[in-house]
Amino acid sequence: MMSDINLRIQGKAGRITLQRPEALNAMTYEMCLAIEKTLIDWKYDPKVELIIIDAQGERAFCSGGDISDLYEAGNKKNYNYGKKFWDDEYRLNALIAKYPKPYIAFMQGFTMGGGVGISCHGSHRIVCETSKIAMPECSIGLIPDVGGSLLLSRAPNNLGYFLGLTGTQMNAADAIYTGFADSYIPKSEWSEVIKKLEQSGNNSILREHSQNSGKSQLAENREFFEAIFTSKDLPKIVQFLSKSEDQRALEALNKITKNCPIAMTYTIEMLSRLTPKSKIEDALDLEYRFTSRAQEHGSFQEGIRAAIIDKDRKPKWRFEIDEVPKEIINNFLKPL
Repeated sequence: MMSDINLRIQGKAGRITLQRPEALNAMTYEMCLAIEKTLIDWKYDPKVELIIIDAQGERAFCSGGDISDLYEAGNKKNYNYGKKFWDDEYRLNALIAKYPKPYIAFMQGFTMGGGVGISCHGSHRIVCETSKIAMPECSIGLIPDVGGSLLLSRAPNNLGYFLGLTGTQMNAADAIYTGFADSYIPKSEWSEVIKKLEQSGNNSILREHSQNSGKSQLAENREFFEAIFTSKDLPKIVQFLSKSEDQRALEALNKITKNCPIAMTYTIEMLSRLTPKSKIEDALDLEYRFTSRAQEHGSFQEGIRAAIIDKDRKPKWRFEIDEVPKEIINNFLKPL
């Protein structure tokens, strides 16, 4: 397992480096637990003045959680494995969100799902020209989780609903606009910046190297998406998109109609319940109500089968978009 992740102190920095580039740095359960234990150890270690998390490879910081074990456990009706996995992962997300020292994440390439959970709750979130950040969980019968629902709920112009339902990837400028990232630094400068951080323990270095990220397409199209997602009713959103001949609407419709109706319906309800005063714990609680039940009562197993196991990309969801019973969503919403 330790070959998958490198945890060490270099200079004044606690360093976390994901080392599974061949798997797009997908995070295993063991990696999750190792990061949590190390962050707790470094919390009060005077030698560690800040945390730096990065990853090997050019294609991805972290493409999400390695969910193959979850699928196997679910097939054996062992739903407690998933409950424990998500409980431990969400505890790590909360730890990062409330960490008392600067937590600096360098996110190249794909940062999705579980990757968002170990980076975008940090105090300093760095993106570059290759960054692609997304919460695509609805495509596999899950919901935006790892605290991502809190970030989505805070995105301006109803963009959180658009991003959560479609799983659309954000580039650096989009991620900064929506609140998933803070600063743009060209990838070619990262090694130098990290070295300076290790030597000084001073995160003001990030400001010195930050550059303009360019125009955000989401910002330029914000009025369009704000109007569409004013409705918090999935069938009405789909109806609105279906009547539009705008290319942006057609692209959103194409993504939504492929995703899990139960997951999308719950996502809308979850985001609408989160307010500007909500904390990371509030978001994780709403997420866990769904994910802890997703294998037994949702469509998560089918979503994984279609996307990762058989790779036929043709999931057989339990309901059509306009047929999701309110009772099912209410059952998922029940406190545990």
